[in-house]
Amino acid sequence: MNKTIALVMIILGVVMLIWTGFTYTKKEKVIDAGPIQVSADKEKNVNWPPYVGGVILVAGVVILITSKK
Repeated sequence: MNKTIALVMIILGVVMLIWTGFTYTKKEKVIDAGPIQVSADKEKNVNWPPYVGGVILVAGVVILITSKK
């Protein structure tokens, strides 16, 4: 069980180091006045600092090493 969690954390850490965020588009209503509706596409960003991936990677390695004992 610990080895599986450690491997998932290592893979997640490497992915987070390489890929530091993503962008998505969300449709939001600007005006909603009875039968008249106006909406706009708004671009949203989700970013995380690269050191978070490094911390997760190191934690996964530590768990993997300690689970062998």
